[in-house]
Amino acid sequence: MTIKKRLRVKHEKTFEERLAAEARHFRELAKQTPPGKQRELYLRRARQADTASHINEWLKSPGLQPPKHIREEGGLGTLLTRAAQQRPV
Repeated sequence: MTIKKRLRVKHEKTFEERLAAEARHFRELAKQTPPGKQRELYLRRARQADTASHINEWLKSPGLQPPKHIREEGGLGTLLTRAAQQRPV
């Protein structure tokens, strides 16, 4: 069995910039589209890009901490390893 290498893409813009551009693009398309299903889909995609941007900001915030019980156990990796070792085979 051969292992395929994943193609890596080096982006010129940050993830946040790409999300903002996508939201602008879909809003522009919505402005040019008459009211109806397609316009609503464009607006939905714009909102999804905005939501993704907000979630990304939240995840990158310095105040974000793992739950207390995970911190006390030594981190999520330690907790998962211990749970896997205790699971019957």
